[in-house]
Amino acid sequence: MQKITLHSSIVTDTFICHGKPTFKGTRIMVWQVLDMLAQGATREEITEAFPSISTRHIKAALTYAGLLAKEGYVLINLHEKIPA
Repeated sequence: MQKITLHSSIVTDTFICHGKPTFKGTRIMVWQVLDMLAQGATREEITEAFPSISTRHIKAALTYAGLLAKEGYVLINLHEKIPA
C-alpha cells in the first residue's frame, strides 16, 4: 500500500478509490466536491451531501485544484506534509 499526503486533508491510497485523491479518513473523492462546486452548490449543500467533511475540506479541494491548474501537476514530498 502506498499512501501519500497531498495536503493535510487530502491523501491518495492505492487501495482506496483506485488511488484517486480523497479526503483523509473518508472515501469522498476530491473531484466529487469540485464537481459540486462547478455545478453551483453551496458549502452548506456540499457538507449536507457529505456530512463527514467540513468547510476546511472544501478549501483544501480548491487549493488542490488551484495547484493543478497553475502547475499542471502537484509536487509530492513523501517526507513532509504540505501545510493547510
